[in-house]
Amino acid sequence: MYEGLDTVILYEELAYEDVLPVAWRPLPEPFDPAIVGSFADRNLRVLQAVAALDEHGQIEKPDENAPHAADIMRLEMKMNLLLDMVGALLIASRPRPKPAAVRFNALGGVFQGSSPFPPLGNQGVLEVYLRDCVADPLRLFGRIASVSPDGKVKVRFVPPGENISDLLEKLAFRKHRRQVAGVRQPKK
Repeated sequence: MYEGLDTVILYEELAYEDVLPVAWRPLPEPFDPAIVGSFADRNLRVLQAVAALDEHGQIEKPDENAPHAADIMRLEMKMNLLLDMVGALLIASRPRPKPAAVRFNALGGVFQGSSPFPPLGNQGVLEVYLRDCVADPLRLFGRIASVSPDGKVKVRFVPPGENISDLLEKLAFRKHRRQVAGVRQPKK
């Protein structure tokens, strides 16, 4: 049964897709191993932070008769408000690139570039800001695989390591699961 939802695929694997602040930063050849290691540690922390922010309590309606249920809901709402405010402060103090359509997984990414487009084979890092309240972007090293006439830039990533690959896969899966759940929700 078709539910009006396409699975987001890139390089034959599930991918994360959104409109986010994204930038391509060219890097000199070859990649500096110290920079690659530093970015790997930061990527791990960024993905862990995003996973923690994405975690929600029970999806089902909470038991309103449980002791402290109302207190916990109020605390969660206040924490979400605080995170939104911190995100707004971060954006104001550290300008981010212009949001663009982006799709990525551990193998590669596609983003809507702007002129001048990076040359084919260019080596660099794709920076993706996943959440407003997370200061650092996700930084994925790669090489430009193609640039379409309409400006879609396709990047093939250097393998980011097993831990980061697993977290990227989980990020894409959570996004896909939320999209499917949103489609299945009855209209009110």
